[in-house]
Formats: sequence, structure tokens, C-alpha cells
Amino acid sequence: MNEGRRKPGEFGADRSEGFGERLLGLLLDRAHEMPPQLIAPLVAEEVARVGGRDVSILLQDYEQMLLVPLPGRRLTVGDPEPVEGSPAGEAFLSRKAVEVPLDGTVRMYLPLLDGSDQVGAMAVTLDSVDDDDRRLLRRLAGLVADMIVTKDAYTDLFFQARRSAPMSVAAEIQWSLLPPLSMTVPQVEVAGILEPAYDVAGDSFDYALNGDVLHVAMIDAMGHGLDAATMATVAIGAYRHARRANTNLSQVYAFMDRAINDQFGHDHFVTAQMMCLNISTGLLQWVNAGHPAPLLIRGRAVMDRLESPTTLPVGFGGEEPVVSERMLQPRDRLLCFTDGLIEEHQPGGEEFGEEQLIELTNRTVRDHTAVRPVVRALSHALKQGRGGVTSDDATIFLIEWRGGDADHLATLG
Repeated sequence: MNEGRRKPGEFGADRSEGFGERLLGLLLDRAHEMPPQLIAPLVAEEVARVGGRDVSILLQDYEQMLLVPLPGRRLTVGDPEPVEGSPAGEAFLSRKAVEVPLDGTVRMYLPLLDGSDQVGAMAVTLDSVDDDDRRLLRRLAGLVADMIVTKDAYTDLFFQARRSAPMSVAAEIQWSLLPPLSMTVPQVEVAGILEPAYDVAGDSFDYALNGDVLHVAMIDAMGHGLDAATMATVAIGAYRHARRANTNLSQVYAFMDRAINDQFGHDHFVTAQMMCLNISTGLLQWVNAGHPAPLLIRGRAVMDRLESPTTLPVGFGGEEPVVSERMLQPRDRLLCFTDGLIEEHQPGGEEFGEEQLIELTNRTVRDHTAVRPVVRALSHALKQGRGGVTSDDATIFLIEWRGGDADHLATLG
């Protein structure tokens, strides 16, 4: 190397490992080829290096009601903790560490975040906590979350830990089809929830952020059980294929329509809504194929329905759909949902209806601020408002557009 070309100040750079870097580096190096069942004891071992003990790894269950402990050697395994009203749940929902003094020690609860997707929480007990501990444990929790998500792709251990009830085959298919339930970047945040978690069949959603454009689809396949899950799989697969080929929304609809028709014939259909949101400008474009109109939330209240021309559901060979447009304002939210939310009714009673949906939405967004807690709280409140009855799939997907320019992020660090 021609050292004469080095930049000023490079000769004296200290490349030695500090304690924190060495601890995280050892964990990362050892985890590469570590079998999934040994991740937990490896984490407990590394936490012990900073004086931590009684390590618990708590994963969100599929109903988003509980944080369930991951079993494993050297882990502390107790009872599941509720997402609402527990220190672990507070860390999970707020994405911030929570410290609880306990008999001369401190019990720390740290959110497990894979990017912005919330995996669960990690709990550890220390004799005392200073800022160095907080910084190191926060980074350690982030690494643990990444490891869980990576290893989850080739084991059933984490799935089994999260499951708190028997799951139907159709629901197994649907959960394997979904993207992460939430995503947060400076300009936009999204979150979704499926219900009933252990018996969902025909509902699904998908999204992708490609450059400045957020692509979103929400579908509801007719029927129940495996037939509906199979149709949903074909519909989402066709949507992804067309989206990745950079086709416009009307062409995406046509491709999905042909896929459903060719596979299932004219007597099967999928209602669908496809959207493109420019996260730099706020321009929203969408196509509605027989789906309920989304609600526009502004200033913590529903202010409008995104009414638009509709075409026939996917599979019925409808005419080329009209692409609708609307300019959003910063902090606008779009609530997308399937008809199972509003058509549910108890025997002999009236449908739950859109008016009650709007009322509960307004109440929920007044009490909660962040997107993910709003989705959880709204889904659970709606289920309670329907008398706990869910005879059809009921899915929510919430988008918040924040505006601004993200180019400056390339210069950070």
C-alpha cells in the first residue's frame, strides 16, 4: 500500500477491540453456524459477560395478545406476559428499554427489533445499570432479534413457541405468505394484523418499498378453509410477480385476474385493493376490485372514505380498472380492512357495520399514537365490539405517510 496517499489522521487510528465490540463480535461470529436450539444458551452466556443473569426471550404470539417465553437451556422460562400492562409489553410496544427495580437489582426489558419489525422482548437482571450497560444491551438485543429472524427461516422452534393454540392448515399457509407485520422508515410506517390468527384462510396482505414507492395489496379470497387459502396464495403470488415486473396498477389487476381465472375458473373470485404511495410526494394511486373503501384518518379522526370507481373482483374478468389518485398530507393514515370486520353479526342481530368501525377507530386513535399499537388495539377492540365473534376473516392494514426527504440518510454516520 502507498502510505503516502493516506488521509490525514489515519496513521494513529486505534483498531483494537473494545469490550462491547468484542462481546458483540464473538456472539455474531459464533452464531453463523450455530444450530437454532443453541442460540438461547449462547445469548445467556454472552449476557453473563456483562454481569447479567436470568435471561428470558419473549416472543409475540400470533394473536398479538401475549409475549411467550422461548424455551431453552440457560434461559429463564416463566409464564407468558400480556402485551398490555406488563413491563415486557411496554418495552415491546414502545420500542424502548424498561427498567424495573427489584430487591436491590434491576430487571431490564429490551425490545427485540429486527429492523423495525417487533419480534418480542428480552429480559435480563443486573445488580446495577449504567449508560454503558444500556447501550451495550440495546445493541445486543438488536443482534438477538436479527439472529432469531434469520434462524427462524430453517427451524420450527420459534414458530412453536409463538403458537398458543392449535392452528389450521389454511392459517399455516397464510402466515407463511405474509411479509413482516410492520415496517418503519422515516417517511412511512405500516402495520397489519390478521384475525382469527389460528384459523385465518382467505385474507392476506402484501407490501414492498421499492425506492420512493410503497406498493400495497390487500385481498380477500372467497370461501373458507384450504380453498380460500389456495386462492389467496395464487393471488398474492400473481401480485408479486406483476409488481416485480414494474407493471402499472391496471396491468397488475389484469395479471391477477388471469391467474385466478386460469387456475380456478369463472366461479371463484378474490376481492382486492392495490395501492402505490410515493413516499416523497404523498401521491396515492389505487385500484379497487370489489373491496371495501379505505378510511382516511387525519388529525386523529376518520375524515373520509376513499371512494373510487370499482371493477369486478379478481377472477371475474372485469374491465380495465380506473386508477384513482389522491394527494395525502403529512401524518395522514389509511386504514384498509376486509369485509369481515363490518359484516359480522350475532345470530338474529344487525351487522357490526361501518359506522361502528369508524366510531371505534376514532376512539382508538385518540388513545394510541404509534401505528403498531393502534392496529393491535383497534383489532382487539373491534373483536370485543362484535361480541368476540369472528366467523369470517377480519384483517386490518394501516399506513401512515410522514413526508419529508430521506436522501440525507445516505450521509449519516
